[in-house]
Amino acid sequence: MSSVISCVAWVKRGVAAQQPTKYNLDEKELERVSALARIELEDARIELERAHEAAQQMGKGAEEEEEADESDDMADEANEEEHVSEDDRMDEDGEQAHPKPTSTDPNDLSAYKLDDYDKETKQDATGLFSNIKGLTYYKDNEEDPYITLKEDDDDEREELQILPSDNLIVTAKTEDDISQLEIYVYDEREENLYVHHDLMLPAFPLCLEWLDFPPAGPQTTETPTKQFGNYIAVGTFDPEIEIWSLDTVEAMYPDAILGRPDQTALHVPMPLGTGKKKRKKTKPRQTVASHHVDAVLSLSWNRTHRNLLASASADKTVKLWDLTRDPSAEGEAGGAIRSFDLHEDKVQAVQWNPTEPTVLLTGSYDRTVRTFDSRAPEAGVAALVGADVEDLRWDPFEPHSFVVSLENGLVLNFDARTLSSERNKATPARWTLSAHNGAASSIDINPHVRGCLATGGTDKMVKIWNIIDEGSSPKVSMAGSRDLGIGKVFSVQWSPDDSLTLAAAGSKAVMQIWDVGSTVSMRKAFGSKLQDAGIQLKERESGGVIGVHDEDEDEESGWEDDGE
Repeated sequence: MSSVISCVAWVKRGVAAQQPTKYNLDEKELERVSALARIELEDARIELERAHEAAQQMGKGAEEEEEADESDDMADEANEEEHVSEDDRMDEDGEQAHPKPTSTDPNDLSAYKLDDYDKETKQDATGLFSNIKGLTYYKDNEEDPYITLKEDDDDEREELQILPSDNLIVTAKTEDDISQLEIYVYDEREENLYVHHDLMLPAFPLCLEWLDFPPAGPQTTETPTKQFGNYIAVGTFDPEIEIWSLDTVEAMYPDAILGRPDQTALHVPMPLGTGKKKRKKTKPRQTVASHHVDAVLSLSWNRTHRNLLASASADKTVKLWDLTRDPSAEGEAGGAIRSFDLHEDKVQAVQWNPTEPTVLLTGSYDRTVRTFDSRAPEAGVAALVGADVEDLRWDPFEPHSFVVSLENGLVLNFDARTLSSERNKATPARWTLSAHNGAASSIDINPHVRGCLATGGTDKMVKIWNIIDEGSSPKVSMAGSRDLGIGKVFSVQWSPDDSLTLAAAGSKAVMQIWDVGSTVSMRKAFGSKLQDAGIQLKERESGGVIGVHDEDEDEESGWEDDGE
């Protein structure tokens, strides 16, 4: 499998712990993992050991080479000592084979070997300083088990430190069938971007959602429950949702798992029949109310009711989770609190309304979008869109307006108040935009600048659109587009802190930060809106694009300007 970044999520400044903690694998943690995954304690221990081995695999090669060199040195030294010992034994055997005659002279002191008294033997020297070898064997203090205070502790703490002025950016990356979360630190002032740490995932990741609510779990600690935290929820090809703390490095298991891994494991593809055919079929998946039974495609955290998380799945359902409930509890107490079966095909996207915290927006492969109150889903409204839904967003400046991107490259805008309660009734869009030559795989509406829309597509382009609201007939024009060298674009997201800063990633497993406001055309297109919002843009030395590149790769990017 080629490398890919499937999704991106920002973390606001000042949220992350300045000094992240290291993962501690002890008996209490094993008990927690066992309860969370609903497996036996010994199975949990084995699973964690496997995860640890996988995490250490990348740096194993260099260590093996160094150990091989040390082994060769030890073998040479052992051979030399053995050779010396053999010579000594031969000398002793020679003396025993030819014993000196015993003298009868009382003044003969030759038996005491006084002539050799001042001569030191190599064996005596080795015995006298036998501990010196053990003390000086290790090349540096880090490898010496007798030294408990490591010299680089301060350097390590400094490297792990996250400043209040730093953003975190989480990417879901898969490379050579290994999936992981890469957590970047972005320093806007210094225009610096680097990987801080990573977390291993069990399956290909499909969606990310940041949240600050600490999820409930098995109580294996006396530490009081925190009110706020720094977490990322992950949806994968597995039916479970994993929630990881971003303030813990080298973690091997998530803080919470929403779902039933002990039951959904039965849905893994299994060969049926005689086994003569290579084709594999999956056992039928029976939809249940308590948990998903297929891949989790989208997640949305409720920022008003912070304990609520919504999930959309390939099992055609949308589920609502209460994060105050222990997911490891038996029966309904550990499952989803609501399950909505409103679509006829995979549910690709879900989002809470930012101003009406009980209202959900969903989009599906059944070519419909629906919006409904989670307290009365049967009273929802819908619209036909003509193609599979890729992504959708509520407009933060117009609570009844939303945009949806489609597999055919179109982007549509609707007013939820004009939609019909009939599922298959066509509803005209407020405006339609032919955004990409291929799927419009990702969209995001700028939370700082009104009418600023970003789209990304499989045509490898990231485009910025200026929406001018003129009542019932808004005008939409492209302010600019750019190939950021990330391949097919799978995710675009505006920064929660900087007005015109965008993160984008795609099929080349590269994530780029684009300061859209660094170009003249963007300043011209959004100048009046920036002025009305009191936003001042900064000059960039980097030319507006910041990224972490492989030294062996030369990424190419192009710029296109489109006047209004």
